[in-house]
Amino acid sequence: MKTRLILLTLLLAACVMAADVAGKWKAEFQTPDGQTRSSIFTFQVDGDKLRGSVSSPRGEASIQEGKISGDEISFVVVREFGGNEVLIRYKGRVAGDELKLTVEFGERSFEMTAKRVRE
Repeated sequence: MKTRLILLTLLLAACVMAADVAGKWKAEFQTPDGQTRSSIFTFQVDGDKLRGSVSSPRGEASIQEGKISGDEISFVVVREFGGNEVLIRYKGRVAGDELKLTVEFGERSFEMTAKRVRE
């Protein structure tokens, strides 16, 4: 009985541990208006908090409201478009060296996949 309890505790701990998302990730994707773009994500993890930045041809922006739980991540980036601040929300799941994200801004959304950059 004691062995089962220890095994169950270890199994639950493994499920709760955050995915290894720290480092650089690159995504090449197509926006809803058909343009091909790329972004570089740089992530730092501190417990369940996700920090870092997103770089693109539009410049670099800091990650806000970053969270990580198991293999799921979410964060917000604020960008300026036409003189207005726009919140871009990212939600996704890490699987090894691949990160699948749903990107939402306003009423639009699209999917992107980022790959880990090995340096």
